[in-house]
Amino acid sequence: MADCLFCRIVRREIPAQIVLEDEQALVFKDVSPQAPTHVLVVPKRHLGSLSASTDADASLLGHLQRTAARFAEREGLTSFRLVTNNGRGAGQSVEHLHYHLLGGRAMQWPPG
Repeated sequence: MADCLFCRIVRREIPAQIVLEDEQALVFKDVSPQAPTHVLVVPKRHLGSLSASTDADASLLGHLQRTAARFAEREGLTSFRLVTNNGRGAGQSVEHLHYHLLGGRAMQWPPG
């Protein structure tokens, strides 16, 4: 999607602090961090939300979670939270599937 914020970051049209990248995923620092470590894990291919995914996306979804885990391990995070918001009512502000990885502090429950 040409005007999608995260697609534009993937294409390097908008700068971001990229911390990990492979052929399917991009991980970059959140511009409004809510924890000492707060990054976004996004697929390079546009996918509007988790609900927009299909069974054909199962491998990509698993890859995104493993990418998050690899980043956390590399950063020495033994505890972290991985969350995705699905839809405006849940707080999804960019219509491109993304996971927030938060770590470096104790997390509270319930989260929101």
